[in-house]
Amino acid sequence: MAALWPLLLLLSQHLWACLALTLPDEPHDGPPSVGFDASHVGPSVDLPGALRVFSLDYHHVQAPFEIVLWIMLASLAKLGFHWSGRVPAVVPESCVLIMVGLLVGGVIYGVRHSAPPTLSADAFFLFLLPPIVLDAGYFLPGRLFFENLGTILWYAVLGTLWNVVGIGLSLYGVCLLVPDSLGDISLLHCLLFGSLIAAVDPVAVLSVFQEMHVNEQLHILVFGESLLNDAVTVVLYKLFESFLRLPSVTGLDVLVGGCRLIVVGLGGFFVGLFFGLVAALTSRFTSRAQVIAPLFVFLYSYLSYLTSEMLHFSGITAIVTCAVTMKQYVEANVSERSNTSIQYFLKMWSSVSETLIFVFLGVSTIQDIHMWSWPFVCSTLLLCLVWRATGVLLLTAVVNKLRRNAVTFRDQFIIAYGGLRGAICFSLVFLIDDFPKKRLFITTTIVVILFTVFVQGMTIKPLVELLDVKRKKRALPTVSEEIHSRLLDHLLSGIEDVVGYWGQHYWKDRFEQFNKKYLRRFLIGEHHQARSSILRVYQELERRDQQGDEEAPPPVDPRPGGRPLLPEEMDSIRRILSRNLQNFNKKQTPAYSRHTLHQDATAKTALHRHQSLPERHTCNRSTLCPQRAEGEFSKSYRGRARLSRSHTVCSASPRRSEPPDSVDPTALNPTLPSDPEPAEEQRSPLHRAPIETATKKQLSFVLESETRQ
Repeated sequence: MAALWPLLLLLSQHLWACLALTLPDEPHDGPPSVGFDASHVGPSVDLPGALRVFSLDYHHVQAPFEIVLWIMLASLAKLGFHWSGRVPAVVPESCVLIMVGLLVGGVIYGVRHSAPPTLSADAFFLFLLPPIVLDAGYFLPGRLFFENLGTILWYAVLGTLWNVVGIGLSLYGVCLLVPDSLGDISLLHCLLFGSLIAAVDPVAVLSVFQEMHVNEQLHILVFGESLLNDAVTVVLYKLFESFLRLPSVTGLDVLVGGCRLIVVGLGGFFVGLFFGLVAALTSRFTSRAQVIAPLFVFLYSYLSYLTSEMLHFSGITAIVTCAVTMKQYVEANVSERSNTSIQYFLKMWSSVSETLIFVFLGVSTIQDIHMWSWPFVCSTLLLCLVWRATGVLLLTAVVNKLRRNAVTFRDQFIIAYGGLRGAICFSLVFLIDDFPKKRLFITTTIVVILFTVFVQGMTIKPLVELLDVKRKKRALPTVSEEIHSRLLDHLLSGIEDVVGYWGQHYWKDRFEQFNKKYLRRFLIGEHHQARSSILRVYQELERRDQQGDEEAPPPVDPRPGGRPLLPEEMDSIRRILSRNLQNFNKKQTPAYSRHTLHQDATAKTALHRHQSLPERHTCNRSTLCPQRAEGEFSKSYRGRARLSRSHTVCSASPRRSEPPDSVDPTALNPTLPSDPEPAEEQRSPLHRAPIETATKKQLSFVLESETRQ
């Protein structure tokens, strides 16, 4: 941490507007020095004929130089955090970065005696937020996300509306109870503030929950809800901001606002889907220029975000949809090196943006514009906790009736307690039009952010351990686990098809068929098409293993003392898998369903049903099936290679025919005695009656040949 002090001193002297940071212009007095103009920090009028050995032109490189200094400061702070011993086990990384920002802001304020630079909303929404959302969407666990999509939308849409309306109306009631200091805050201002303070920040949630390694279902519910919650929150914020600019709000305006909420969400979805498909199609033709293949991932994703913002759609929804859409096709088209480049660049870009956000969050706290009100600040803190907890409990009680895997009470507590606020609401509060209580809104927002990040962020990990919440699986799934998982998916899809229920497995199977038949053929090059689905699973798991992601720890080796495989052995295993696993598709195994079961009378032959053990030694020739049919079956059974899955049961004819002399019953059933007539004579009449009855009611199995005649 000692390396931070020279940077702090340098920043305190020459830190101006960067990343759209705004500072008040200060006049500079005094006579200009020789060769240096103090008014604009640039070179002065040189003396005629003078040649300089050394000159300084800081104004020419001011903006990029200060940007690099900020990134260097944030990176060194993050590096020092991870080398600080036991601090990462107790304090989240976001808390340490905010404290570094507070320290830097205090130094700047003490040296310059003026407010430090603040992060503008445009710089946050256009430059810092997109890399974080792109990284989250590109590495989103697709299976878990789509299996829990209904619950995530339930929390994100209805939960956000519940929190916004509840907090807004409750704060308006508090303002009516304290008319002296809060009487000039209207209902629309309270709803506007409720829309921004209800925004759960995915940056803060990711930074905290990735360190705890909670189970996959809980992580995807919290992260997915925070990701889509921001899209709903921004739309509601812009809607209430439009209401404030109207002279009066009517019922028609409210109806139009509700329609606008739907249009903004769907518009962002379709924009992201379009750019995702275009990015996948473009990556198909990058085989001869693999160097620029990763560039299209970043360009099309960022272009989808900017296009949505230009059309006043949800940019967060657009960039997440674009990332999820193009991922599987891009990974199949580009090389392994390009996939590695995409992964590390996205991680680096999002990590730098996240670090800068938390550092500037601490720097921007040191301001001269604060306004304090104990009733408003304390009520906001309490209402944020109460309304989120009640919303999670009520919505979960409803959604658990529709889920197979119910959300437990422990998971509900973590979801309610994990609603951390961050830079989203901090950036939105500065966009509010000037009115007398804007400074109070800014102060309250900063207090809520610091409380949620420090208090809730530092105590959520001990609470997870105290409540014994299920943790994440420490090993990556094997090929066998993936194959069995897909087998269960196909089985459940078939069951839903048979019973006529259109569930998630049915629609998933339909999409997989459409994807395999059309999308993969159109968006993936022919030389990248995997001929076997099992081989594709193996390639996907191998790619996931090579990535070595921090969120997915390496698998635990069950043989700790085993010898590691040599490169030659690994190459041999890959060749064997690539050659042998493709043979599964070459087998034309017929598939049967309830619609294709048929009975071809020309292909049926009678199969004698084995008698029970007590009857084998007591039956005679009169109890046997027709020998001619048995002879035909014996000949056809020897030449038949395979038996069909479908069997039909037919009753034998009661009429008995005399068997030919050339056929011996003992040849068909060795257990029969060679001379059954004496045994017949020794039998009593009571024993003969059941035998004759069994002859009339005897059944035979009929097999259907797989090769149609």
